[in-house]
Amino acid sequence: MTQQRIGIIGAGLMGHGIAQAFAAAGHRVDIQEPDPARRAEILDHVRRNLRELGQDAAAADRIRPCAALEEAVGQADVVIEAVPEDLALKQRIFAAVEAAAPPHALLASNTSVIPITRIMEPLRDKSRALGAHWWNPPHLIPLVEVIQTADTADAAVAAMIGLLTAIGKTPVHVRKDVPGFIGNRLQHALWREAIALVETGVCDAATVDAVVKASFGRRLAVLGPLENADLVGTDLTLAVHEHVLPDLDRRPGPSPLLRELVASGRLGMKAGGGFRNWTEAQRAEVHSRLAAHLQRFDATGHG
Repeated sequence: MTQQRIGIIGAGLMGHGIAQAFAAAGHRVDIQEPDPARRAEILDHVRRNLRELGQDAAAADRIRPCAALEEAVGQADVVIEAVPEDLALKQRIFAAVEAAAPPHALLASNTSVIPITRIMEPLRDKSRALGAHWWNPPHLIPLVEVIQTADTADAAVAAMIGLLTAIGKTPVHVRKDVPGFIGNRLQHALWREAIALVETGVCDAATVDAVVKASFGRRLAVLGPLENADLVGTDLTLAVHEHVLPDLDRRPGPSPLLRELVASGRLGMKAGGGFRNWTEAQRAEVHSRLAAHLQRFDATGHG
């Protein structure tokens, strides 16, 4: 694929990781970040990531940090928004992007849960607007969900999937714009039941995590849930569902336990405690263990 100009809005963890993925594949990237301190750190972050992966840190030279949105998208072939999950903010950004970007540019949101149709409501030309949901950390996780709305042109979807494939990602086509798309719907269905098991006293949080990591979690990288259902047989799957599904948590809203944790300031590792208690050393160990695991996958060609 010929070199393209990529415009990225937002240089948080997702934004600079997405920039790295495109720059490492040979594309020019303009990334807009209004915060001067964060903007000044972008290239150092990318260079450090590249060195840790054993890649050429000079790829970061293809990235140009920008203060103004218009500067980042004015020459773009593809624009990817990666700002916080705030619908009104995203809508304002895309209205500005449409006014500043070339008319041929693809316009994509990296939202993980907000329907793309809602985000793109202000646009005049919705045929080139779609979702491109990357996973954290974006320079290591291969999946990108490409979400098509009722207004998105088939050619826009094909172009985004082609671009992502060419830079070594694993794009999947989400044909219907639903909240959470595919990955987060699956992930949070699991999290809902995990929280319910703790809330109802079946086990503690550490036990939930141990069960997942020491059993079916080990298979998930090579055997998806429907492959597994076919492996054991749809007849056995049906029999299990007849017994277990009626007893699973089906509340339409978040668990009261989760609401209590947030209200009491137990916000997870960043606060020293959530479902479990965390020291700074434990938090660092988790981050290190996860990074090493993902880098092993990347080195073996599975990521």
